[in-house]
Amino acid sequence: MILNYLCILKNLFKKKMAEINIGSEEWLNLVKEEIVEPDRPIIDPHHHLWNDRGSTYLVEDLKSDTGSGHNIVKTVFMECGWAYKQDGPKHLKVVGETEAVVEQVKESKKTGGAFIAGIVSRADLTLGEEVIEVLEAHQNASDGLFRGIRHAGARAEYPEVLSIPGRAPEGLFQDTNFLAGLRVLGKNDFTYDTWHYHYQNSEFAEMVRKVPDTQIILDHFGTPLGVGPYADKREEIFIQWKEDIKEISKSENVYIKIGGMAMPDNGFGWNTREKPANSDEFVEAQRRYYLHAIECFGPERCMMESNFPVDRMSLSYHVLYNGLKKIVSDFSEDEKHQMFYGTTEKVYRV
Repeated sequence: MILNYLCILKNLFKKKMAEINIGSEEWLNLVKEEIVEPDRPIIDPHHHLWNDRGSTYLVEDLKSDTGSGHNIVKTVFMECGWAYKQDGPKHLKVVGETEAVVEQVKESKKTGGAFIAGIVSRADLTLGEEVIEVLEAHQNASDGLFRGIRHAGARAEYPEVLSIPGRAPEGLFQDTNFLAGLRVLGKNDFTYDTWHYHYQNSEFAEMVRKVPDTQIILDHFGTPLGVGPYADKREEIFIQWKEDIKEISKSENVYIKIGGMAMPDNGFGWNTREKPANSDEFVEAQRRYYLHAIECFGPERCMMESNFPVDRMSLSYHVLYNGLKKIVSDFSEDEKHQMFYGTTEKVYRV
């Protein structure tokens, strides 16, 4: 009798869990933690906004996350292909995203809490010298918030296994027009962000040496993959990744965002569970990536990022930042300040 009752309860629980959407507030709230170092000031250097891909994450959702316990003071918006213009010249349609973010900034100023202090927009850098027109359009539309460009180099070998398959053309990092566009960014004091996959890190290392006067930010550790054909190669990939990160760090114009590895494509599987990850699980799985990147780049060239809402498919904002703080708990106060605030403030001038 008791056994039957327990079986019924178990089935009811499974049914209830099936009704909870992964990444939803209800799912994320299944794991609650006391905030670690709640007074530490933080600039989140990497988040998105959108309302056009089956889900919505606008400034009110961002504020719910940034206001969930940690002292998030400012943020930097990162392009994500949102709200492009529907008409006008093709190369200028991307400016619609900057305009949309500025409207969100206006909304955010109506309430307290963290605010968007910088915008990294999209431009096709293969326009070469002519990309200056796009940069000027972003600048004019940004209400003074435009800081740089992300033209992602991610090129998926097996797009069918990835939730976010990058579609950059092969050879982008060697393209002479692309390199010319990068130099235009440097000449005009704008930054360049990229995300790509682990097997592209050596190409990236070669590319950054050709544009020493452009400030470059590598997002998400260079995205070590862990799904599909990469699922059983984590150690092999990690060994090569360590070498590549060390080589990249030799170029002093490159900074690194340490974070963004709770995406489904990283393969840790938290997005498939009944409960999201807690901070101790996060630390256990990812500490070694963080410590190696920090050792190579130094805290003064590292930025702790959220990559929300993409990474909320694995854990909540407050749990993520608990994990980040735990990973660097043994570092000095100055080193922590650099990684959570100072480096982002300097690089993005926020």
